[in-house]
Amino acid sequence: MDFYKGEVLLINKPLSWTSFQLVNKMKYLIRNSKFSIANQNLKIGHAGTLDPLATGLLIVCTGKQTKNIEQYQAQEKEYTGTFFIGATTPCYDLEKPIDATFPIEQITNELIYETTKQFTGTIEQTPPLFSAIKINGKRAYDIARAGETAEMKSKQITITEFSITRIALPYIDFKVVCSKGTYIRSLARDFGLALNSGAHLTALCRTRIGDYKLTDAMTIEEFQELVGK
Repeated sequence: MDFYKGEVLLINKPLSWTSFQLVNKMKYLIRNSKFSIANQNLKIGHAGTLDPLATGLLIVCTGKQTKNIEQYQAQEKEYTGTFFIGATTPCYDLEKPIDATFPIEQITNELIYETTKQFTGTIEQTPPLFSAIKINGKRAYDIARAGETAEMKSKQITITEFSITRIALPYIDFKVVCSKGTYIRSLARDFGLALNSGAHLTALCRTRIGDYKLTDAMTIEEFQELVGK
């Protein structure tokens, strides 16, 4: 492997790691391996951030392949995960504690399946304040963590598939196939509102980016063993 010339690596991001931490770990491993080239800068980056509490496929590019990062980011994504119905959090996932609870007695399986139809096709979605979007030069999550607020502009996204794979209220398992820029945490929030309740994301795994699949990805431990040989 020639990491300096350019490689495309499929990595299964562990739970609680940031995408930035994972890339930094890989850079450290490469630079301290037999693949390291003295006095040569190693370019490395990822194609599409995963939240710390999400797992799954991260495409990591090195060398000249970093020029293709935007091309990979633009590809269709596939996710599986779990919503908790009947409670919300400020960040729409488990990073922050529950801030409000709602009744769920009125929610039937039929209503759940019917509500998914509202979220397929091209729709407007407002990203969460706890996100990496820049607002006047600041990351939105920095604004949120400082206890401040900011207006998040909605944008068009496309969801080509939103299917429910298990209902065990208050938990609902799902599969989503969507365009670049889709926030599954925002989908959780909006889905809860559409049910006249509330919801937040409790688990998320990215299983595909374009034709690249999670089943073909390495763990960080497997990557460490690869470069350590």
